[in-house]
Amino acid sequence: MTEEISLRGAELYLSYHGTTVVEDGRITLRPGHVTALVGPNGSGKSTLLRALARLHRPDGGAVTLGDGTDALGLSARDFARRVSLLAQSRPTPGGVQVRDVVGYGRHPYRRRWQATDPEGATAVARAMELTGVTSMAERPVDELSGGELQRVWLATCLAQDTGVLLLDEPTTFLDLRYQVELLELVRDLADEHGVAIGVVLHDLNQAAEIADHVVLLHQGRVRADGTPAEVLTEELLSDTYGLRIEVSTDPATGTVTTRPIGRHNTSKTSVATT
Repeated sequence: MTEEISLRGAELYLSYHGTTVVEDGRITLRPGHVTALVGPNGSGKSTLLRALARLHRPDGGAVTLGDGTDALGLSARDFARRVSLLAQSRPTPGGVQVRDVVGYGRHPYRRRWQATDPEGATAVARAMELTGVTSMAERPVDELSGGELQRVWLATCLAQDTGVLLLDEPTTFLDLRYQVELLELVRDLADEHGVAIGVVLHDLNQAAEIADHVVLLHQGRVRADGTPAEVLTEELLSDTYGLRIEVSTDPATGTVTTRPIGRHNTSKTSVATT
């Protein structure tokens, strides 16, 4: 039986101003699965994600939807009904209420001369409920905290009602509580709603906790891809990041945990293991 696919990038070559930054990039997003892209700064993670979102035109390769449709050939409206993106940063509109910002996600369903969107109110209400922002529906978004605002932007993506959700470093600048809440919500979207999710993360432990599949990039190439246990190994990570990284596995849950070893904690590690 062929495994169902929602979005795939294959043999992608991506460049900036003639300089190749991703070579032979490949990634497959499947319904109900979270795929994490990890790697050092400048390894091509965000560029590869942006190519899937059609924000970076590839020099070569293909981006296809699960039914084989060429994603690059779709109209902007049709693509936006299939794939949504939570970018690293967005301009915060002044004086606009949360409900109206979440409603921006309904843009693919509104025609230029027809403002009607029969399913819009239901989709917006559902998105706000899922992200826990219903109680702040009337508040201006420029009065929210960073964590609250990030949840509003995620609600905007959910209101778009797509089968594929792309997130570029969604936990950046969030405190610990909001990081945990956002990642738990991402996991729920995959498990309970069958959304195919691709997410760029810097924190390897977050990737191990949330992802079904991990893609490790290094110097613009896919170094490894597979389950967290297959990819997040001491040998691969230490070589990729250029420092010693210890990896352990929780015997009860099977979750991988990583620990970078710098100059100042090497001696502590040595004492603890003697």
